Amino acid sequence: MSGTVLIIEDDTRIANWVKVYFERAGFSAEVAHDGEAGLALARDLTPDLIILDLMLPRLDGVELCRILRRESDVPIIMLTAREAPAERITGLDSGADDYIVKPFDPEEVIARADAVLRRVKGRVQQVLTRGNITLNETTRSVTVNEEPVTLSQAQIVLLSTFMRHPNQVLTRDQLISLTFNDGFDGFDRAIDSQVARLRKQINRDGRQPIQTVYGAGYKFVVEDE
Repeated sequence: MSGTVLIIEDDTRIANWVKVYFERAGFSAEVAHDGEAGLALARDLTPDLIILDLMLPRLDGVELCRILRRESDVPIIMLTAREAPAERITGLDSGADDYIVKPFDPEEVIARADAVLRRVKGRVQQVLTRGNITLNETTRSVTVNEEPVTLSQAQIVLLSTFMRHPNQVLTRDQLISLTFNDGFDGFDRAIDSQVARLRKQINRDGRQPIQTVYGAGYKFVVEDE
């Protein structure tokens, strides 16, 4: 797969290392070493993919990701040395499409980049309606009882997974696989946190479609399915 990738990473060694691997894989790659330079280059290049470090000088990766997400739907993969589930949630909530913890195998980064780009390329206008919830996967907009609801990037993808598997019990491992392409080892707590946040956002009039199936996982219950 080809395209233009922007690598925003303050560690010169890592940035150049990742750049070489992307170029070997057929991509055109550019590098920025701080958040402000990365934002300017992203606006100028309009890349097909952004590899973004969480900890950056001048403008940190989380805030940069939020700005980029407001301006475009460019796929973003975050790189970070932080391993705590809370940091992964922060990255996803800011709008990242995927998350890789340092140290990493550069071939894994390429593989994950290909997977993200395939999903974007294959994305078509798709509107899902289950009960009182409607999700437009192209515009990333959600309504409950025909009222707009603001969700994070991760919550939208998680909701899509639930809505595509109505009345089906999904284990945590299945949610990870279906939602994040098996990208998060030991991510059970983060999934539980994301589900809890999503529940709060879509709860209306005491109607809560996402139910806990104790000892098994979760189920998106839709009465008319």
